[in-house]
Amino acid sequence: MTQLQIGELAPDFNLPASNGENVSLSDYRGKNVVLYFYPKDMTTACIQESCDFRDANAEMLKHNTVILGISLDTVKSHQNFIAKKELPFLLLADTEHAVCELYGVWQLKKLYGREYMGLVRSTFLIDAAGKLAQEWRKVRVKGHTLQVLEAVQQLQQAAQR
Repeated sequence: MTQLQIGELAPDFNLPASNGENVSLSDYRGKNVVLYFYPKDMTTACIQESCDFRDANAEMLKHNTVILGISLDTVKSHQNFIAKKELPFLLLADTEHAVCELYGVWQLKKLYGREYMGLVRSTFLIDAAGKLAQEWRKVRVKGHTLQVLEAVQQLQQAAQR
């Protein structure tokens, strides 16, 4: 499993996005990026997390921060999810879990005694220079977006000093 270090350059990637284009992390240099990995479109916790980020999006933008969501779902699935939940940010399709592996979120999971590989809900805050500023692994959805927003505000305050 990849172990990212705070302060190091976040791994760049290029993935198909819900807008029909390919997106790279490096496209967002000069802006902070909230990169959240979630298991599956249209599932209860993922809907809640995505809607919480949707509701915080305007505040994030005020702090020079964009939100990008990544799951294993297809672009078509992402487009449906965005339409149903009115998500104002891009969702990226990592169908081969290559980016999940780069960020160390593709891991062995257990459910009802069964072991399998899967995406572990995680969020990464990447600063305007492309460096990892903060990470949250094995995220619990309730209250998570507020933690991320606080970190974004602190990061932006530090950048303005």
